[in-house]
Amino acid sequence: MKKILSIFLFAVLCGGLHAVKAQQTERSTRVEKVAVKTNLLYWATTTPNAGFEFGLGKKTTLDISGGYNPWTLNSDKNRKVKHFLVKPEFRYWLCERFQGHFFGVHAGYGEYNISAVHIPLINTSGDNRYQGWGAGVGISYGYSWILGRRWNLEATIGVGYVYFDYKRYDCVTCGPFREAGTKHYFGPTKLGISLIYMIK
Repeated sequence: MKKILSIFLFAVLCGGLHAVKAQQTERSTRVEKVAVKTNLLYWATTTPNAGFEFGLGKKTTLDISGGYNPWTLNSDKNRKVKHFLVKPEFRYWLCERFQGHFFGVHAGYGEYNISAVHIPLINTSGDNRYQGWGAGVGISYGYSWILGRRWNLEATIGVGYVYFDYKRYDCVTCGPFREAGTKHYFGPTKLGISLIYMIK
């Protein structure tokens, strides 16, 4: 019985590897041009997001992604992470575009209205409301796995610099103005696990 089970598992494994190889071969015979994607980790912050990636050359692409969060999480405490963000990135793929390893250079711009939330990376206080804008640049690394004929799964991480311009208010709705300031941030600027669909 164990021998039969071992043979069955081996056959399934070989069949699966053959299917993946066939999908990779099929994908390699046609040039992918446009993909649509969404960052699953970004959704975990209650932020709807989407992006498009366009093929530029044999090993280069342009990714343009963005997110928009309009929600107030707790109206009594005015807890919210309202913001919008646009982040373009130029990517160079080590093998061919939309497959395997890539390195990227990205920029970003966003506006925010955050209150009653402590964000350690930028040291916001949960006792105040911050409103303003930010812009930055960074570098990234990622890898894209082929899941099927038109589906990919991508993981990426990036580091860089962000300039924040903010106004600080009391946390209550329409609370009094406290101060204006700026912040220079160096550290992680990108983190994603994205589900991708190849349009053509």
